[in-house]
Amino acid sequence: MTWYTLLVLAVAVERLAELVVARRNAAWTRARDGVEHGRGHYPVMVVLHTGLLAGCLLEPLLADRPFLPALGWPALALVLLAQALRWWCITTLGPYWNTRVIVVPGARLVGDGPYRLLRHPNYVAVVVEGAALPLVHSAWITATVFTLADAVLLTVRVRCENAALTRAAPA
Repeated sequence: MTWYTLLVLAVAVERLAELVVARRNAAWTRARDGVEHGRGHYPVMVVLHTGLLAGCLLEPLLADRPFLPALGWPALALVLLAQALRWWCITTLGPYWNTRVIVVPGARLVGDGPYRLLRHPNYVAVVVEGAALPLVHSAWITATVFTLADAVLLTVRVRCENAALTRAAPA
């Protein structure tokens, strides 16, 4: 459980690093007349992702979940791949990347990096990490609850983001 706790804490530190980047990028986009959309669902997203990390630590302890190598090692590989994809998205979007939906009117959509392949590759990383991180230590209830709740949230989030990008992007 010690190594798993360190993994979850490392993911938490990574999330804090994302927030630092997001805050810097928010200032950059707002300085260019960026407009925020979907403020209402943002606090729900914060609570859900914080709950994921808490559930990852609590469920294995409270339910005495073992580390199962046949599940844990592949899940760890998926967590690491999700992190790589997430940071590929962040670096590809540069100052346009954010944890909030902030768009600069008239800016062109980014079509490089993973965005050549998918419209929302960052959400692939979120879905994979949300399922895989708890499963590293057999926290299947956390994985299931997060995945179901995140599916609802991502439905709202993707609709919001698509609408904001459609309104802001040049014809």
